[in-house]
Amino acid sequence: MSSVPAGWYKDPADTSTQRYWDGEGWLGKAIPADAVPPDGPPAAEPEPPAPAPQPLPVTGLPAAGPPAPAPPGWTPQPPPPAGWMPQPPPPPGWQPPPGMQPPPGWQPHPGAQPHPAAQPHPGAQPYPGAPPHPGAQPMKAQPYPYPFPYPMPMPAVRPHGMALAGLGKRLTARLIDIFAVLLINIVVNGYFGYLYLQDFRPAFRKYMDEVAAGNTAPILPVTDRMQTLSLAIVMIATLVWLAYEAPAIASSGQTLGKRIMGIKVVPVEKNEPLGFARAFARWGRLGIWNLFWWCGVGLIVQFVFALSPAFDPRLRQAWHDKAAATVVVDVPPGGAPPSTPSGGSR
Repeated sequence: MSSVPAGWYKDPADTSTQRYWDGEGWLGKAIPADAVPPDGPPAAEPEPPAPAPQPLPVTGLPAAGPPAPAPPGWTPQPPPPAGWMPQPPPPPGWQPPPGMQPPPGWQPHPGAQPHPAAQPHPGAQPYPGAPPHPGAQPMKAQPYPYPFPYPMPMPAVRPHGMALAGLGKRLTARLIDIFAVLLINIVVNGYFGYLYLQDFRPAFRKYMDEVAAGNTAPILPVTDRMQTLSLAIVMIATLVWLAYEAPAIASSGQTLGKRIMGIKVVPVEKNEPLGFARAFARWGRLGIWNLFWWCGVGLIVQFVFALSPAFDPRLRQAWHDKAAATVVVDVPPGGAPPSTPSGGSR
């Protein structure tokens, strides 16, 4: 604290003026040195008011004028539905699921705005635990109106540009071929059948006599020649069928029955002659069962093979078609179908 008592003294900074000293510092404004100072300290001066803020200059903006007209077809946006609430923010630490995150360093395009028509799927939640939209309805699974797991049925298969042969045509062609093979067997196997009947008649007559006599367990006697003849007849019938069908399918894809019904066997991969190896493989799956005619199993299996195209609604391949990779098609009425280059398909 200074030892100079309070009072008016000349200002050391400007000796032509005097100021009031309060013992610790100068107070008030300076007055001339020859002026009579007031008694006591000078009156406190009011603080000057703060200057009003000046508006920033506006540059580069057009002068105010009437608002621009709306573009053609524009309509104001409808208000949100009643009860609509904005989505709450995600919980702390929430991250989008794997595969939905943007790549490192990705930034949105400057000024990009979401598409106005882009709306979340009804019932969708932006993050786990978020409440659903008040007006959202859960999506119900609708059954397909088609017998397929896709909304539209697949078009019909047309191997090499030709329609698949119908099941009725195939069955009729098979019956015609059976009748043709039967006629050939009557000619080829007629003599062996005559010899078989010569031994079979007395054996059958003896069998009927035992039944008439009251024998509860009669036995049909079978001679060695009957067994040999039955085996020969079956083997010759099988070879006749093979000679009738395999070469015709190998060269032209048509037996007599297929030619009459206007259908043809073709490879799956190209429209060319099948070849004897594949024709034999196709016939073998069906003809080998001739050897089991004696027990009745062979006829049943061959009958099921004849109906097997109905089990494949897509390509209508019989089981012997699948073994040889072939399909049966309708021959165009104008003549032979167009050939496909080797190794290609259409």
